[in-house]
Amino acid sequence: MTMNIPLRREDVSDMTGVRTSPGAVSKGATRVEIGLSAAIVSVCRDEPMIMCVPTNVDGALVDVLPSGPFSPTEHRTLDTGLRTWVAEQTDLDLGYVEQLYTFGDRGRHAQPFDQTPHTVSIGYLALTRQPLESDDAQDGAVWKSWYDFFPWEDWRQGKPALLTDEIEPRLNEWCERVDTEINPYRTSSRKQRVRVAFGIDGGAWDEERVLDRYELLYEAGLIEEARRDGREAALTWGPVPRFGTAMQFDHRRILATGIGRLRGKLKYRPVVFEMMRDEFTLFELQKTVEAILGPHLHKQNFRRLVESAGLVEPTGDVRAKTGGRPAKLYRFRREVLLERPAPGVRVKPGRA
Repeated sequence: MTMNIPLRREDVSDMTGVRTSPGAVSKGATRVEIGLSAAIVSVCRDEPMIMCVPTNVDGALVDVLPSGPFSPTEHRTLDTGLRTWVAEQTDLDLGYVEQLYTFGDRGRHAQPFDQTPHTVSIGYLALTRQPLESDDAQDGAVWKSWYDFFPWEDWRQGKPALLTDEIEPRLNEWCERVDTEINPYRTSSRKQRVRVAFGIDGGAWDEERVLDRYELLYEAGLIEEARRDGREAALTWGPVPRFGTAMQFDHRRILATGIGRLRGKLKYRPVVFEMMRDEFTLFELQKTVEAILGPHLHKQNFRRLVESAGLVEPTGDVRAKTGGRPAKLYRFRREVLLERPAPGVRVKPGRA
């Protein structure tokens, strides 16, 4: 979603805190677009879900994060503006919200050679409780698995074949395209970045490097947004598989930032419980953590880790299971927040 906000001279000084002369304003851009976008995350049916607002663009529905313009006259704060747009578009009353990053790169909202006002997007991460089984849409908004947009990030069944068969060979080809006689550093730099981000050639997969991987695929021209934005690298490829569902503007980049932030924060803050119901089984908690991080976790090790960390406490109730023993119900033990500074789920994928 974009917007045009004419800036008066007094607006420029108010926004920057620096008094600007009339001549300085007229020489620069006279309009700036400020957008507020929310990556709203939940987990349902063991899938990490993201709230989208499908929007008609040139006759086709495109996935868009809940978003809207910041209005200094209508919104007291950026946070207020974001919550207002989310409530209007999704009927959700957000709880946990944190600002991710300010995305200001030229071109992520524009067509090639476009001279429209520059857009600054402020992205947020929001967490909400698991939607009900029947709660598939709210006021035109829909829940979708974030692995629809980032299929290479889902390691719950092992390394995705998409990485081995499609993405890694093309990234290797992209690394070799630079003329090593002219600039050998660029080739090794690309190879090193790919090795670190994707964990190939002896590197280790780091589940938190979601944005690094997305940016490399964008730079290499291997995702739809790069072709849409007219990036030169995208034009050098023939037909390539569609690596994940594209989003409008730079919203998949914002989502990648949110996923990486959540995966990291999960380990040192109990944010996972923002997405759990008041009572849950340890197996449900494990499936939620797996859905967010990507890889499968060892059941008994995960149980010992959570209980020894004092993150949960039994409620005394059980939930009947078809064909099996009843499962004990637990709740988040909020006292842990007062006992130590970083009570997160300190799992190490593949070892927990």
